Amino acid sequence: MEDYNIIQDKARRLEALINLCNNLRDNEKREPIPFNDFLYLASTQPEMVFRDVYQIFYDMIHYYIPEGKDDFDFDSEHVGFVDYDCSKLFVDNCDEPFFADRLFANRLMNLAKSFRSGSQTNRIYLFEGPPGSGKSTFLNNLLFKFEEYTKSITGNSFKTFWRLDVDKLGGYQHLDNTLNNIKANQSNNQYEFQSGKINYPEKILEFSCPNHDHPILQIPKSFRRKFLDELITDEVFKEKLFNERQYEWVFKDVPCSICSSIFKALLERLEDPIEIFNMISARGNYFNRQLGEGLSVFNPGDFVTDKPITKPDLQVLINELLKDDEVKYVFSYLAKTNNGILALMDIKENNVERLKNYHGIISDGVHKVELTEENIKTLFLGLVNPEDKVHYEKIESFRDRVITVKIPYILDFNMEVAIYKDKFGEKIESLFLPRVLDNFAKIIISSRLAKNSLALKNWILKPENYAKYLDKNMLLLKMELYTGKIPNWLSEEDIKKFDKKTRKAIINESDSEGFAGISGRRSLTVFNSFIQKFANNEKLITMDLVKQFFERNKQSFGDDIPQDFIDKLEDLYDYNVLQEVKEAIYDYNESIISRDIQNYLYAINFEIGETKKCEYTNDVIEITEDYLQNFEARILKPNSTVKNRKDLRAEIHREYIKSTLSIEIRVENRKIDDTSQFKNLFDKYTRNLKENALAPYIDNENFRRAIQDFNTPAFENYDDRMKRDINLLISNLKMKFKYSDIGAKQVSLYVLENNLVKKY
Repeated sequence: MEDYNIIQDKARRLEALINLCNNLRDNEKREPIPFNDFLYLASTQPEMVFRDVYQIFYDMIHYYIPEGKDDFDFDSEHVGFVDYDCSKLFVDNCDEPFFADRLFANRLMNLAKSFRSGSQTNRIYLFEGPPGSGKSTFLNNLLFKFEEYTKSITGNSFKTFWRLDVDKLGGYQHLDNTLNNIKANQSNNQYEFQSGKINYPEKILEFSCPNHDHPILQIPKSFRRKFLDELITDEVFKEKLFNERQYEWVFKDVPCSICSSIFKALLERLEDPIEIFNMISARGNYFNRQLGEGLSVFNPGDFVTDKPITKPDLQVLINELLKDDEVKYVFSYLAKTNNGILALMDIKENNVERLKNYHGIISDGVHKVELTEENIKTLFLGLVNPEDKVHYEKIESFRDRVITVKIPYILDFNMEVAIYKDKFGEKIESLFLPRVLDNFAKIIISSRLAKNSLALKNWILKPENYAKYLDKNMLLLKMELYTGKIPNWLSEEDIKKFDKKTRKAIINESDSEGFAGISGRRSLTVFNSFIQKFANNEKLITMDLVKQFFERNKQSFGDDIPQDFIDKLEDLYDYNVLQEVKEAIYDYNESIISRDIQNYLYAINFEIGETKKCEYTNDVIEITEDYLQNFEARILKPNSTVKNRKDLRAEIHREYIKSTLSIEIRVENRKIDDTSQFKNLFDKYTRNLKENALAPYIDNENFRRAIQDFNTPAFENYDDRMKRDINLLISNLKMKFKYSDIGAKQVSLYVLENNLVKKY
């Protein structure tokens, strides 16, 4: 008798196998549905049913990429530079993740939008980027997720599936004679007859349309508009269906030659057209890259072939059943990706010829297979290196048919860091002080950016104002903008000048960047060398070590890294960590600051000399010029002029009336301290107050020693006030800026020992 544990183990294996089989059946099952049932589905879920490959691609992109955030969404100045999270499309469950920066993500989303509108069909879409930019990884992941999406209920699409009723069509009365004739003349037959015997169905002959014809195309073109007007009750969708360009295919496209000839033969054989539609079903499309079904990828070394594909056994059965030799069941390999995706990996070798062939097919939408014509509606994608564009860019007819989407090296330091963490593990970040890993990535990215920016020069008219922490090419500023952030060290005047025209000009410059400099592959090699050298240090990796590494290896980078960039990066790092330490040690009273701001916002609505009770705080305010100026001085810098203060007052009053009071308070029912204007003023107020927060400690040697002794028994020897201040400093650095205990001590000592207060 078997051991009880062995029996249990067998039962578990059997249960696991049953569950696997059930999942496979549910995922892969594509039972045909009768045409009448398909029409019911079309009437109740038209948005899902009436989709071609371009619409499915658009839906797939939005299925994986959630709605993005536009930093200027409620501003007439926004340029559509949206923050999209592409991780579900390119990272999650992918063997080799692809990290899309904000610039590329916006290009991809804009391409998808053009597909939805129907404005960019009949094109070849080439993603252009230098070697090492991740093009192949991008395309592989895109196709993988497209295939995954089409297997879901949300991504389902339909093709025509024929179910010919053998009895109603008279059966196979002369099949034996037909077979004998084929065998006798096999040497003269252009299609090689594979089987010696055909196993034919007795009741139903079933086969799919090899061109993936949408079932609705089987309704004759001249009747479709009236038919769909009667079928669909959703008036909103019907308006789109009849008027929007994305749905033109529903009324213009015709079935493939195989389906057309079958329909014609059936119409001649059967008296009632309803009998024809009873022999038509809809079946879910099956997309499988490995089999070249719906998805196909050609590498440059793959041979070019255009040999017709036939099914002689099926051809015999169709001819015999329909008593008609005009139905030619022959198609090309292009039919297998019709209403699907065909992709070329690099435009070189055999893919050059393919590209030229596809150009002609796309222009006319027709491909000749022997004497018949195939209507081709495929989404053609490809990858191209800049140097390979010579194969087509001088051919004038290509200019209207090739759409190029730039996919350069990463230009967003956050994504560069994400790549390091993916390749070397998430824990790699814990080896660095905060900001330092970002700065390593910025040095790499500086090699990929254009050294001259007309857009920045037209915007920042006095770059010398930022000379303490901004490189002469202003690349540090551009890097922040490419992540969607406006640096807080910019002046109010320059921030105001950052209008729509300026933003658009800066974003447009990115189209020519990222094609030179340190490649993605080389970046990983450089980072690995750095980690091997410094990761075993007892202390966390500092900015000094990063600078030291690049200076010692200066010759290997040549002119890729701008001359003053690393020095200015260090200066900006010093400026930022100084602000962090100041904020960490500054113990401000939020309630007092909040009352000051609320009182001021209320007071500016009245004349000088009036005394009013604030509706927000119940404080009685004597409104004088001194009262207003004292508050404004805390918002502006100490050297601000009278004009600066009056301009600020007018601007704050205008925003208070136009937005804060009329919209956020009265319409959205927000409290004054929950409005955007209050939060902005609170940030500026506290930022200026904390400027002098470190002043009492600069020359205090005891304070420095106490930081060194933090978390040791010796720390208890210091007075209570100093211990309280240092506990506050370390605690805030950890909580607000993600430092560890060791990192907080390191950066605090770094600020004091390098006298950064004096530097800035």
